[in-house]
Amino acid sequence: MNLSPSVSTSILTRLRIACLVSLVSLILGACAAPEDMSDPQTIVDKALEAHGSSILENARLTFDFRGRQFSITRQNGMFSYVRSYTDSTGSTIKETLSNDGLVRDVDGVRTEMDSELYRRMETSVNSVSYFVLLPLPLNDPAAVKTLLGEVEILGEPYYKIDVTFRQEGGGRDYQDRFLYWFHRDHFTMDYMAYYYYTDEEGSRFRQATNIREIEGVRIQDYHNFKSDSLTIETIDQYDELFSQGTLELVSEVNLDDLILEILDQ
Repeated sequence: MNLSPSVSTSILTRLRIACLVSLVSLILGACAAPEDMSDPQTIVDKALEAHGSSILENARLTFDFRGRQFSITRQNGMFSYVRSYTDSTGSTIKETLSNDGLVRDVDGVRTEMDSELYRRMETSVNSVSYFVLLPLPLNDPAAVKTLLGEVEILGEPYYKIDVTFRQEGGGRDYQDRFLYWFHRDHFTMDYMAYYYYTDEEGSRFRQATNIREIEGVRIQDYHNFKSDSLTIETIDQYDELFSQGTLELVSEVNLDDLILEILDQ
């Protein structure tokens, strides 16, 4: 098939334009400013992507944890965290923490709680939900993130980030301190540590285990370690103590029979 001179010129022009656009795109990509890895927010955002955390903004997680059933639901800015179990008297307990606060049902009947019981139930339900949803809660407006530097744990490179909370919006446990270790290449949250004042005072170091992907979300259990010698100011030494093998394993944090359901937005 023979093309007229005008048609041939048109095709050549289009090819030249396409090549020029591709060249400009390559140049712009090469000249784009590199990401600022000294900014802890950049590291956390990459961790959220690596863990598929955005999916949890509209999803329901159900699982068993230490003999109790949990349901964590987040949808369009609303949340409902439910814990259900049978107590020592044989009564069925259902505790629901939501945007409206905490309610407690005993054998299907709404019951009143004094301030102490309310505080303990709220803290207990919220803490389990917090750890399961990590690293998503690290973008809470009250979270203050600080990059402490880069370290190695068992020969692997990590960014080490300190997280504290402002009193306003930081919840009852705003005085607690958290540390997170994100892999420098994969941005996975493989280790964490925290110092707490809830009911008693102490600290823990957690190593991610049983890592699996469900519906695009990274789910992990933990081995739970401690060192009685550390204070809130010195828990940043946990990575060194873990690498030296001097920590005491105190428990396992396992999420059993976990199901993730993606909800409509």
